[in-house]
Formats: sequence, C-alpha cells, structure tokens
Amino acid sequence: MSSARKTWAERLRSGKPHEVKPAPIDIAGMKAGQRMLVPSALLVDGFIRGLPAGSSFSAKALRQAMAEAHGAEVTCPITMGFHLRTVAEAMWESLAGGTPVERLTPVWRVLPPGSATLPKLSFDLGFIRRRRELEGLDTS
Repeated sequence: MSSARKTWAERLRSGKPHEVKPAPIDIAGMKAGQRMLVPSALLVDGFIRGLPAGSSFSAKALRQAMAEAHGAEVTCPITMGFHLRTVAEAMWESLAGGTPVERLTPVWRVLPPGSATLPKLSFDLGFIRRRRELEGLDTS
C-alpha cells in the first residue's frame, strides 16, 4: 500500500524538534565540539516570520543569528539548507492555496540572489525577485 507524498506544508509541520548539541565534525566553518543548533523547519519558519520588512539575511547570517538566539555557537548548515527549501516550498503552496501575501512566510528576505537554495525551488523565482524589489532589497 503506497501512501501519498507529503505536501511541503506537512513537511514543515513534521520532523524532530530543534536541539542544541556538539557539532560532530569540522564542516562549513564549524569546528567539532562547538555548540550547534540543529533547527526544525518550524523554528526556521518562525524566525523568518520575525524578520522585519526591508531586512535581508544571507544563509550564513541567518545561521549565525539563529545560533545566537538559541544559545549556540553555530547552526547546522546542512539542516538549514533542507529547511530553507521546505519553508519556501510551503510558502508557495500557501500562496497557490489563496493565502494573502501579507500572511506568507517572507522567505524572499533570506533568499538573496546567488542563494544556493534558489535553483532547488520548484516555483517561478520571479516571485522572490518581485517581493525583494518591493522591499527595496538587492535583486542582482
């Protein structure tokens, strides 16, 4: 018996809760043993929702800000990459389902041009670019 594939919104709400634990290895600027935040998708979503209009964070700056907010030194870059895509795809599903833009998670604030997440997204990146333009954020 096959089960239906989860929607991005379901993926956003599922999974393990966030935790802070020692980084297991040296990777992406982290050193083994540093206090590392392993965020949940919902934690990432909530953090992005708290960013004011007109603000922009690179993935690196977002990871650092989230680590500091949770008493960690670093945030797991691999987990963050997965969750940024989940949050963005769930946002797009919400928009397609009729959610007004003002109620969406403003992922455009953490997906600047050149973001490694952008090529992985299934939707028209013009939406991200237009939202960034409307907030006066870099689009090139």
